[in-house]
This record gives sequence, C-alpha cells and structure tokens, in this order.
Amino acid sequence: MNEPRVLISWNVNGLRAAVEKGLVNFVKEQGADAYCFQEVKADQVPLELQSLGYEAYLNASRRPGYSGTLSLLRQKPLFYAQGLGIEEFDLEGRVQTFEYPSFYLVNSYFPNSQHGLPRLPFKLRFNEAMLNHVESLRKRKPVIMCGDFNVAHQETDIARPKENEGNAGFTREERAWMTRLLEAGYVDAFRIFVKEGGHYTWWSYRFKAREKNIGWRIDYFVVSEEIKARVRSAEILEKVRGSDHAPVKLVLA
Repeated sequence: MNEPRVLISWNVNGLRAAVEKGLVNFVKEQGADAYCFQEVKADQVPLELQSLGYEAYLNASRRPGYSGTLSLLRQKPLFYAQGLGIEEFDLEGRVQTFEYPSFYLVNSYFPNSQHGLPRLPFKLRFNEAMLNHVESLRKRKPVIMCGDFNVAHQETDIARPKENEGNAGFTREERAWMTRLLEAGYVDAFRIFVKEGGHYTWWSYRFKAREKNIGWRIDYFVVSEEIKARVRSAEILEKVRGSDHAPVKLVLA
C-alpha cells in the first residue's frame, strides 16, 4: 500500500531559520515518509528541502512572514486540498488535507488565542470548523490529524497548570473543545503509550524554560478510533533543537 508509515509533525517557527539550524539533516536522519510542518512563515520552499526526494506541498499565509503549513511527502497522495473553505482561516494557510488509500492525513496549525485572549473567539470558530472538516472526511475513511493545536489539554500536559489557568492555550473553552474532539471518537496517540506528565513539546525561550523542562504539550497526533489499532508508537523527539517546539512522531503498522 503506497502511503506513509512513519510521520513527523513539527512547528518549526520559521522555515528559513529551521533550515539554518539543521532542518535538512534532521529530515535526512529521520528518513520519515511524511513531514508536516507548521508556522513556516514562508511563501516558497527553500531549495535545500526540494532536493531530498519528497513532494513539497506549501500552504502559505497571505500575510508575509506569518503562519503557514508545509508537508514533505515521499508517497504521492491520491488527492490534496488546502484550507477549510472558510476565507478567514484559509487566508492564514493553516490546513492541508491529503488522501491516501486507507486514511486522510491533515496537517493543521491551530490559531493562538494570544495574551489577553483577543483571538479566542477566532480560535474557537476555527476549532469548530476543524471538527466539522475531519468528521466529514471520516465518513469516507479514517483520519490522522497532526500539528500544533495550541492547547494543553490536561493538567498533565503543562508544567505549571495552576499558574496558567485561563491563559492562552489553557483556557476552559480550548480544553473543553479538545475533550469534545476526543469524545467524538478520536485518540491522542501519545497518550496510548505515555500516561504520566512531564513530557512537553513547547517551551518558552525565556527563563531557560527548556533546560528546566517548564513546558507545554501542545503538538499532537490525533487519530480516529478506526485506525488506532495500527498505531505502533507515538513519541516526542524532545532532544531535537531548531525551534521552540519539539517534533512529534507517529509510526503505523
């Protein structure tokens, strides 16, 4: 079956900066079938990434140097679509959907509700549109959704839950939506294998947060129940540098 088995998702926080910090070597060393990058802040794919044997699919934000998603795929999809068909979200290049023989792969960069929550209503509208999107796909075949969800779901997903209650990415509304997503028949793949806290995918650049492991787990692989049995491993590549986020990896049977 010609489809990805090893998948990596990573918020690179600037594609050009990530290339300068070793992204090409990372791609070569991992040898994954699919790389889903978020927050690429680019309107073209660097030449260094075009010569690695992958098909490159870029969904750039209309606003320069902002947002955007990029996927590098070894196996050509049956079908590719950008966005959600809703202009306010699609202007920001946040969603890519790929169809393969036995599943859909969705690369997603969820909005940040921002300090003081000015973008929380926008984020919640996006969340609803994403749930509608994956549910419509799922009527045809299972779904694998990955990316930066910009929410720490449970207290075990954040180093300092009490201090961050109500802050962007840890509001009651954002966490409740994540619960609804999982209750709709989706599985947080990492939590199939690891139940305890202390594992994070994002750390502030301030106060040596990464060295002290004061982080948030906001980057996910979420799979629909129908494909859960094929998940062989899900992990955070915590030691990989080059962004304020760590990559996350999923392996399918």
